[in-house]
Amino acid sequence: METLLFLIAALLSALLFWLRFRVVARAVLRSKPDPAFRLRPLGPRIRRFVWEVLCQAKVIRHRPWAGVAHALVFWGFCAFALVTINHLAQGLGFRLFDLHQGYFGPAYALVAALFAIAVSVAITGLAVRRFVVRPRWLGEEISLESGVIALLILLLMITYLADYFGRPVPGGIAERALWWAHTLALFVFLPLIPHTKHLHLMLSPLTVFLSREPLGQIPPLEGEDDFGLVAGKDVTRRMALQAFSCVECGRCQEHCPAHNTGKELNPKQMALGLRAYLRKHGPGAEAPLIGPHLSEAAAFQCTTCGACEYQCPVGVEHLPLILGLRRGAVNTGRWEDEHGSQLFVRLERQGNPLGLAAFERDRFVQKNGLPWFDGSQEYCLWLGCMGAYDPRGRETVLALARVLKARGTTFGVLRKEKCSGDAARRLGNDLLFQQLAEFNMGQLQAAGVRKILSICPHCIRTIGEDWKEFGASFEVVHHSEWLARHLPGGAARDGESVVYHDPCYLGRYRGVYEEPRRVAALAGRLVEPSRSRDRGFCCGAGGGLAFLGEEQGTRVSHARAAELKATGADRIAVACPFCRTMLEDAMTSLGGAAAPRLSDIAQIAAERLPDGDGAAPASAKPAGT
Repeated sequence: METLLFLIAALLSALLFWLRFRVVARAVLRSKPDPAFRLRPLGPRIRRFVWEVLCQAKVIRHRPWAGVAHALVFWGFCAFALVTINHLAQGLGFRLFDLHQGYFGPAYALVAALFAIAVSVAITGLAVRRFVVRPRWLGEEISLESGVIALLILLLMITYLADYFGRPVPGGIAERALWWAHTLALFVFLPLIPHTKHLHLMLSPLTVFLSREPLGQIPPLEGEDDFGLVAGKDVTRRMALQAFSCVECGRCQEHCPAHNTGKELNPKQMALGLRAYLRKHGPGAEAPLIGPHLSEAAAFQCTTCGACEYQCPVGVEHLPLILGLRRGAVNTGRWEDEHGSQLFVRLERQGNPLGLAAFERDRFVQKNGLPWFDGSQEYCLWLGCMGAYDPRGRETVLALARVLKARGTTFGVLRKEKCSGDAARRLGNDLLFQQLAEFNMGQLQAAGVRKILSICPHCIRTIGEDWKEFGASFEVVHHSEWLARHLPGGAARDGESVVYHDPCYLGRYRGVYEEPRRVAALAGRLVEPSRSRDRGFCCGAGGGLAFLGEEQGTRVSHARAAELKATGADRIAVACPFCRTMLEDAMTSLGGAAAPRLSDIAQIAAERLPDGDGAAPASAKPAGT
């Protein structure tokens, strides 16, 4: 009779699970295939799977206490795999091993008991954190199902421990009561999974394994009918899988510069919004994505800093979703923004986002004796829009040129150069981005350029990664990397302190943290802001936002400038012309006590050169000849 009841309960639990899970499976499998997705090479995927899934390293790193608790629950589930299989086998009248007899059974039972104790403590702590402490990034609503699942997990552990330590008489009332309590907890737990955030237990290992590298990779459009994310039919399988994998931990929300400064954008809600859309409309739907579940305004508040993706412990890629929505809005003409329209016109007509004529660049090059690139020099010095037209960016270029000459490194600049297309790409204008990229690629290839040196992390990223879509394969080097290999001599200034601001496109996107710090340390004792390195806070310029209108809430640049100023440093070092412009303007607006001096690391390096060394750039062919 017990066996029959067990079979009925097992089948009912499995049926309820499948009825709920098939909605998720259908949404993922019936979404369109991901363009240009390759599974190989497998090595990096396997290493990431081991490190992030099995070792739970990403879960633990930035939230150690909560992370360890989550990791213990995960490891406990892994340890209980054989225990659960053995338990279910008993329901059919046999067992794989005896927990109290032999050699393997007792040893494994002891390990499982230790994990059961750890999981009980961990799940209790997590429940207190979620339902009592309630950090704001976990959300304001209290999930009843999450509470039920926490109780079920605790019940599973307690019933196992009671059986292990109590050793009730086999076949007795106590033994059968514990067995059935454990069984029913399992059978209730299973059908709850597909409709709660605990679905990540099943999906996130696959999501992490299939995640795209490098950070913020934007999939190419497919054919003339592909405009980006416009309707449900444009959602890819990986996007759907990631939407259902979201664990709602709020790490993306906690680190998002837009959300932290009072804007509408919340990366967590973008993932949950896509999930809600897919549950309501299903895959392949014609209903527009922008609407009740996904906000156009929120999508265009993203600085593309990558903090959300970098923090996510379950492999959710927010940027392809956000930039896909931008693509859909821009490429279909839906997005109506005065500043954005003016930016695109400037890029089309003048080839730079500032709207200045090309002769202004030529005048700067010739006035300062920068050499033209003729194919004989080691590096093509890519000026970029800020280095060619912005006064502060020009200061950085000239400082770098001094150091290059002092170190005997030959370089030259292109005679014709347009914007790399970063802003157009990040704002979703694919046609304009392609036009800019192909023009510049033609100029570089005609000049015989092999190695590119640039002061701009945005240009480095766009040239080094995004241009690959059109066949580019240039070696790109950021000036912080070059300067770190050619550090000028001389001791740092006594008594002065310097704080270095990590540019998002150099740090999280490129993984460069130590090199610019070694250069910045030439200016004095290095101090760190409250948020730095891979947790660094954005300046607010990325994603084309430097050229758009006023921000909702507090300006991101003001929030970051206040953090840097709070360190009490005498000087702020930067390694990106956009960061320098945003932070200097913010310092001016903040007012108050005397603001620290702000310099690019190239200027710091140039200051350490002996007087007169590198007074003029090395020239293989003087400008204007």
